[in-house]
Amino acid sequence: MNEERKSVASEVATLRQLDRPALLERYRAEFGKEPRIKRPDHLFRKLAWRLQEQRLGGLSIAAKAKLDGLIASIELPTDASARTAVKTLKPVARDSGLSIGTTLEREFRGRKVLVRVVDGGFEADGVVYKSLSAAACAISGQHVSGRAWFGLKKRKAAR
Repeated sequence: MNEERKSVASEVATLRQLDRPALLERYRAEFGKEPRIKRPDHLFRKLAWRLQEQRLGGLSIAAKAKLDGLIASIELPTDASARTAVKTLKPVARDSGLSIGTTLEREFRGRKVLVRVVDGGFEADGVVYKSLSAAACAISGQHVSGRAWFGLKKRKAAR
C-alpha cells in the first residue's frame, strides 16, 4: 500500500512538470473530450484528482447516495421567464448607503444603463452582482470603482 501511494505521489509530481500542451493532450486522452477550462493549473488539478480517484478509489457509497439525493431534490425552473441568468451572491453591504429598490442610471457608450439595488446585490441586465463595482466592471469591461463610475463618490480636487 505504501508503494501504491508513493507511485501516485510520483505520478502527481510528474503531472506538475507538464506544460499546457502536454496537459491538454493528457486530459483529452483521460476524459475523451476537450476541457472547458484550459488553464494549466485547472488541468493539473483535474488530472491529479482523476489519477488519485482511479488508484485510491472515488467517493464512498454513502457520499454518492447523499449526492444523488441532493441532486434529486433540486427543482429546476420549467417556464422561460425563470430561466433568466440570475447570479445571486452575498447581500448588499450595510454601509453601501443605498436602499433596496434604488435605481442608478448612467449613460455609457450611447446607451442608458440602469442598475437596481436588490436584496442580495445590484441587478444589471437581469444579473445580480455582489457589489456595485462588480456591476460597473461587467458593464464597462474595466475594473472600476462602482461608486465613482455611477457618480456617487465625489472626485478629489486637483492639486
